[in-house]
Amino acid sequence: MLMTLLQVLLVPFLFVFVTYLAGVRWGKRAGWLAFLSLAYSTMLILLAGAQGGLVEYYDWRPIGLFGLNADGLSIPILFTIALLCTLISIYSMSYMTHSIGESRQFGLYYALLLLYSVGMMGAVLATNLIEFYLFFELMLIPSYFLIARWGSGDRDRISFMYFLWTHIGALAFLAGILSVGYFSGSFDLQAILTGSIPSNLRVLIVGLMVVGLLVKMAAFGLHIWLPHAHAEAPTPISALLSPAMIGIGGYAIVRVVMAILPSAFLEISTALTVWAVVTMFYGGVMALVQDDIKRLLAYSSISQMGYILLGIASLQPLGVSGAMFQYVTHGLGKGILFMMAGAIMIQADGLRSIKKMGGLASKMPITATAALIGFLTITGIPPTTGFISEFLIFAGSFHEAFQLSSMLRVTLSFLAVVSTALTAGYSLWAVRRIFFGGLPSELANIKEAPWTITVPILVLSVISIVLGILPDLVERLLLPALKVTVGG
Repeated sequence: MLMTLLQVLLVPFLFVFVTYLAGVRWGKRAGWLAFLSLAYSTMLILLAGAQGGLVEYYDWRPIGLFGLNADGLSIPILFTIALLCTLISIYSMSYMTHSIGESRQFGLYYALLLLYSVGMMGAVLATNLIEFYLFFELMLIPSYFLIARWGSGDRDRISFMYFLWTHIGALAFLAGILSVGYFSGSFDLQAILTGSIPSNLRVLIVGLMVVGLLVKMAAFGLHIWLPHAHAEAPTPISALLSPAMIGIGGYAIVRVVMAILPSAFLEISTALTVWAVVTMFYGGVMALVQDDIKRLLAYSSISQMGYILLGIASLQPLGVSGAMFQYVTHGLGKGILFMMAGAIMIQADGLRSIKKMGGLASKMPITATAALIGFLTITGIPPTTGFISEFLIFAGSFHEAFQLSSMLRVTLSFLAVVSTALTAGYSLWAVRRIFFGGLPSELANIKEAPWTITVPILVLSVISIVLGILPDLVERLLLPALKVTVGG
């Protein structure tokens, strides 16, 4: 198909304007236009995957030659983003009615959602560092306005905090990009001459790039913005911020940093392993003590980013492929759970306090079943995707530790496995408190959410189980690509 990958971005981008204008007359029904454009992009991504990948190059004078690359590494990430965006366009039609009503603002909401989607997909497809940065920043602008306009709580302060933290992270990453471009004479990932980068500056450049990306991933110490932004964003946007956007930082470490300067990355890998384990424990402990369901899920996302970072820091094809598979796992599992939280909120007048819930399985059996699958997915219980991705991460981490004969790395790998008990703890405890026990009298009349809410949740649940049973659908793409990038 002509310009397949360009269409993946161009069609939703053109529909930004179409959907905005349609929203003036159609209200929430304009969401079907957003759905059609995103579903078309998802279909093209699946087509690229069936063909074993595609690469397209174009010439744009401001940055020179740039390209779009859908290969074994990018396709699983790209598919996860496109799938989530497509389903959220349906989910939003019912959910956002309580925030927007039937007003013309639906056109603006969907225009921003499409622009946000284009930014995420463009960043994953990019082959040029400046191109990547432009798309990376494009993710930030519409998501900022979505939080500022339709968020809850102190949304003005929280959206500004989100913008400031993530923009500073992007600027640190940009400093590394510009340094690489200056010394190598190119921003194209395939043309960068790493030998021209002074050896005494390589660790510094890698450090700048990694720290900038860890802000996006909300690793411990750089996570301050995430619990506020993800908890107070409109729930459909929370279901993109957490499952899709923050993990792109991990993808960028693999695609950009490890590919450009692998030896310098190796020098900081032990420090990143420590950082990953601390992030896993911190996010898990904080999730255990939350009463607000969205804040619980936000802290859970911090912990899950620790898993991804652990796999990347292993520098083993198995571990890194597990980290990228964990992106898919997190996208599916956390997408289910944020949508589940939203289903309860719209059916119970915005209820978010877990201690005021209970017994909802009898009233919302579809939501309860999907939520259980979502929690099992992020916990890593078979037959969900989480079991495979976590197994690969830990296998890679131990393999590297034994290969280096490092007692510190062995200990860190063991602690990482122990941290899964925290994930199981807050997951099962949440399921117990939300869906079982006595039903509060105030919730006696609660019922299942509309189909536009439940169907997207069920689709993600089914895919999690299918990929858990047939993980080769993902691994046959990831492993060959990562053996080239990582070696082994």
